[in-house]
Amino acid sequence: MTQQRWFHRRGELARGQWQTVVDGRIDGWAHTGLRVAELDGGSVELEPGVEKLVVPLAGSFVVETQGESYELAGRASVFDGPTDVLYVGTAEAARVSGTGRVAVATSPTERSLPNRFIPAEQTPVELRGSGASSRQVHNFGTPQALEAARFIVCEVITPSENWSSYPPHKHDEHVPEHESRLEEIYYFESAPTRTSEGVPAESAFGMFSTYSSPAGEIDINARVQTGDVALVPYGYHGPAVAAPGYDLYYLNVMAGPDAERVWNISDDPAHAWVRASWEGQPFDERLPYESTKE
Repeated sequence: MTQQRWFHRRGELARGQWQTVVDGRIDGWAHTGLRVAELDGGSVELEPGVEKLVVPLAGSFVVETQGESYELAGRASVFDGPTDVLYVGTAEAARVSGTGRVAVATSPTERSLPNRFIPAEQTPVELRGSGASSRQVHNFGTPQALEAARFIVCEVITPSENWSSYPPHKHDEHVPEHESRLEEIYYFESAPTRTSEGVPAESAFGMFSTYSSPAGEIDINARVQTGDVALVPYGYHGPAVAAPGYDLYYLNVMAGPDAERVWNISDDPAHAWVRASWEGQPFDERLPYESTKE
């Protein structure tokens, strides 16, 4: 039952033009939102009342706000390096048009900040972990890269056979300077590796796990594919594992009830020792994943 409540296959959260809608209409969900749409020259409307971060997943888009127009060059896929993104403040509506797949991270807030365009070349790229736990993080919506009212947004690329979101960790208690209260969205995509020629895209998958903490009961052990969504209101989450032959991607959106916008985590004590084992191991030589455009 807890997996059915918090894990959703592609299309299960569809609404109108959107393939996926996560917002406060989901029981027990309050601080973060996500919308994903496939466009073929059409457009979708974004309403005021929430702060918004427009993230091209595949393709290029134009975002029109009140008196301004922004071109997001985008990328071929989420495994093709960083992308341009656009922050749209709470007070503004917007229209997104173009061709491809686009995600919009949101968080309800009364605080309105100016719009901000972040080009791909200015996106902070972090290599995290080491060895088989190497992964690539694009920190375009973290406190260090973007002034926002509430949310923290980033994306993670996990190469084939690697583990990420590991060791399992949580952020469901307010412990100043040690742990934050943040609900979290995981939006997944998966694809055959660049060397896996002729493999159907729909075959690609990874695995994802979340389990209970003192803050609440949750149990997700799922085979994840493109378009699937995991909601983590509390609990230890991880690992996210890329199956052999397939790369795994996820977009994370986090926000919580506390005023401070910070990502502080507590590892599961049973597995925290793993971090020390990474010392001296090299990063995966396949990273970083970059654009294939010449």
